[in-house]
Amino acid sequence: MAKNTEVSEAQSKFHVGDEVSFKIEKQTFKGYIDKSYTNSFLITFESDDPEIIDKYHKKVVINNRHLKMIKAAPQPVEDDSDDDEDDKESTKSNNNKK
Repeated sequence: MAKNTEVSEAQSKFHVGDEVSFKIEKQTFKGYIDKSYTNSFLITFESDDPEIIDKYHKKVVINNRHLKMIKAAPQPVEDDSDDDEDDKESTKSNNNKK
């Protein structure tokens, strides 16, 4: 059976690098999204509790429904016009060689 790789609406509002808050073991933590999965995220976080550090090693996978956005990471703006200009320049240089 094929895996569902589509991003859900709830997950689409989070991106790698975003600062989020979440709860584990009845404590609230802040962390940063390292990796995105189908319905969850890998989060890197800090804790002063030795038991939490020993159990989670500063990383945890949290379902996207249990995350709250604190600060969104800057997202790069995709500009397709640069690719078109490069294609035009390579075509011009190829035409000049003929």
